[in-house]
Amino acid sequence: MDIVIRAAVIFILLWCVTRLAGRSTLGELSSFELILFITMGDLVAEGVIGQDYSATAAILAVGTMAVLTISVSWVNSRWRGPAQVTHGVPVVVAKDGELLHEVLRRERLGLDDLLAACRGQGIERTADIKLAVLEANGQLSFFTDEGSSSGSSEQPSVG
Repeated sequence: MDIVIRAAVIFILLWCVTRLAGRSTLGELSSFELILFITMGDLVAEGVIGQDYSATAAILAVGTMAVLTISVSWVNSRWRGPAQVTHGVPVVVAKDGELLHEVLRRERLGLDDLLAACRGQGIERTADIKLAVLEANGQLSFFTDEGSSSGSSEQPSVG
């Protein structure tokens, strides 16, 4: 039973750490963040199963984390409130061509990252953005006026 309790505590700790790390998706992690997350896996294994290296301990630990993951997914699919806490909510980061710098700072989204996403969507100027939303999964969604140009420049201009 000790292993199940430790696995549950580590599950909650890992959830908190990943929420604090921000909305980056796996493809957007820096090299340091990727190494940190991989290393955490080895570190938490020691904390979960301690000196018990038996197959039973590993099965209990993995099983507990799997049940908790499935439980969180089930709760999120049924009620909106818990999903907002566990996954976050979309945030508007630009509106009517104006970047919301305070929101960008709060969400730890760099201007270079936003401009790179603009280029990826073929947006030349931030003034063409009607609405930019940082989704709960870390992706950026852009809504532009129909009259905006359709090519991407090397560096979108701010304003």
